[in-house]
This record gives sequence, C-alpha cells and structure tokens, in this order.
Amino acid sequence: MAATLLAALPELGQLSHKQIAAFVGVAPFNCDRGQMRGKRRVFGDRANVRQVLFMATMVAVCYNPVLKAFYGRLLERSNLKKVAWVACMHKLLTILNAIVKQGKAWVAPEPESKAEKLALPT
Repeated sequence: MAATLLAALPELGQLSHKQIAAFVGVAPFNCDRGQMRGKRRVFGDRANVRQVLFMATMVAVCYNPVLKAFYGRLLERSNLKKVAWVACMHKLLTILNAIVKQGKAWVAPEPESKAEKLALPT
C-alpha cells in the first residue's frame, strides 16, 4: 500500500481531506437532476489507489481499534456493508493524509475499559 500511495498519489499530504477523498474516489457525489434525487455514488481518477485502499481497509477494520469501532458503529446504523467499507476507506485515507501532512507518526488512542464506560459522571 505504501508503495502504491507513494507512486500513484504524490498529492497525498498536500491537499485537504475533502480534496484527496474526491481525487481518489471515496467521497460520495450526488446524482440529482431537477426534482429527481438519485443515489450517492463514488468515483474518481485513481482506481488503482482505490483498489489498494480497499484491501488495506479490510485488514485495518480487523486489527485497527479505531477503524474497527467505526465500522461497527456504521453497521449498527444500517445494513449496507459496502457503504460502511467505503466510509472506512475514506477515514483511512483521511488519517494517512493527516500523517503525511503533519509529518508525525499516528498514535492510537487508549482503549476505554468497560468500567470507564459504565461509570456515571459525578
């Protein structure tokens, strides 16, 4: 994935998260005409980056606690797994863009324990 991003996406870290998502093709665009309201679709210029990003997202949803929780929340809201995958791809690309832009390593947040979740605020 790193080799593909370096070779096929030199704009990574230079564009905003919205611009890079639209450029790669993971940002939803509406297909509305007049009174008709169509489905939102994703498309873009870099299909090879999108394919590699999809495979990386499949692994990240299994092992990255942030993306795993995000994917779980999306599935709770709706049963559309493909929509959840694309949203996770968008989030992963946003994280990677911020890492390259800031030049800092990504640090996963500390997982909350069940006791902290169940504790009532005082």
